[in-house]
Amino acid sequence: MTMGIISKMVGEKRRWRQYKARTARLPEGYRQAVGAIERYLMHAGPGDGTLAATMFEDLADLFEQAAADGTPVREVVGDDPVEFVEAFVRNYSEGGWVDRERVRLARAIDEAAAHDGTEGER
Repeated sequence: MTMGIISKMVGEKRRWRQYKARTARLPEGYRQAVGAIERYLMHAGPGDGTLAATMFEDLADLFEQAAADGTPVREVVGDDPVEFVEAFVRNYSEGGWVDRERVRLARAIDEAAAHDGTEGER
């Protein structure tokens, strides 16, 4: 059991270092954009280490491809960088705490609406 946890931690650390090395090789503007997105994702991304590692690797893939194609940063993220990142995170949040809280919120509101005496009056 302990060896499994240790090997998982080492594997995730290795993936993180590889991700950081990849993003360090990006041209300046792309590297700055990834850094800004990375900071945001540290607060709003999935809490699961393996899922987060996959998400960051995919982020690196996206910006490496954009740089190789000459796609401008603004064309990658659009006019609303927050919406871009939120949409990006949604691809990795299934089963995470945010996803569970969304379901919990929806159920709580459904229950409250069923007991507020106005259901079906519209």
